[in-house]
Amino acid sequence: MKAILLISHGSRAHETQEEVLRLVKSLREEAGYPILEHAFLDIESPSVPEAVASCVNQGAAEIVVLLNFLNSGKHILNDIPHLIREAREKYPQVAFKVPPHIGAHPQMPTLFLDLIKQTQ
Repeated sequence: MKAILLISHGSRAHETQEEVLRLVKSLREEAGYPILEHAFLDIESPSVPEAVASCVNQGAAEIVVLLNFLNSGKHILNDIPHLIREAREKYPQVAFKVPPHIGAHPQMPTLFLDLIKQTQ
């Protein structure tokens, strides 16, 4: 069974937490995957290892890790790959797939152009 895991940075700001939870709710409604979890790198729960364990405990044989980050940096280049390596070692029976972070998506310029149009 395929699971989706959305990883975000985490924040003390309540608005940021609410934005992530709204995104997760929307993804759950539209994606159609029975397992869709979220995790935070800092400050908030669940942590990435906790969310991975939740996916596995629900029967995930494959976990697609979505990176809710606009730019590469320490988290994208080091922290998350380290956490995924640890998860692969702990759960060798699970396939982990990590597409590029959202900021690397080829539609980002189109999204920004749409935001500019909204200001006119």
